[in-house]
Amino acid sequence: MAARPRRAKSETGSASAAEAWPEAAPAASVVGVPADGSGPAPTAVSDGRPVGTPHDELRVWLRLLGASNRIESILSSRITKEFGISLARFDLLAQLERAPDGLTMTDASRRMMVTNGAITSLVDRLVEEGFVTRETRAEDRRTTVIRLTAEGRARFLAMAASHEEWVVGLIGGLEPQARNELSRGLSALRRHLDALGA
Repeated sequence: MAARPRRAKSETGSASAAEAWPEAAPAASVVGVPADGSGPAPTAVSDGRPVGTPHDELRVWLRLLGASNRIESILSSRITKEFGISLARFDLLAQLERAPDGLTMTDASRRMMVTNGAITSLVDRLVEEGFVTRETRAEDRRTTVIRLTAEGRARFLAMAASHEEWVVGLIGGLEPQARNELSRGLSALRRHLDALGA
């Protein structure tokens, strides 16, 4: 199962609470350019660059955001329709599936980059639905550990298989050369950012 990038948003729509990711939040735009980096080029020129035209680097960033948000929107819609679960809860289940000994609430919030309060809200729903258990550590009653139940793991793996098929279908529509070039480009970008300490 592929790990997902973590960005938080509440299942109830609250930006500060947080069960999970944005449901297709629109990408930012720059100086009047559409979020996908398209649109007609301005005619006025300043310092050799059309006025209002972003640098190529900004166009790349906008297109990355647009593509990521679109894919996330499609996956969110499909997983809700097919399994009646939010992408937020699915993402938490994915984190727990990789941690057979369970995660503390703090660990889970750190992995998903959301607050402890947001994780608590997600866990409450997952406990009700039989996906996870929640218990306090005997040596530290302040620490709560969450784990997948056997049923929860089986149900998650079924969802994860469909999720993987959807991702393969979405990305697989690209020509092999385009996929390879995109993969190499994104890898190079990640190495560059890592070198910057970003």
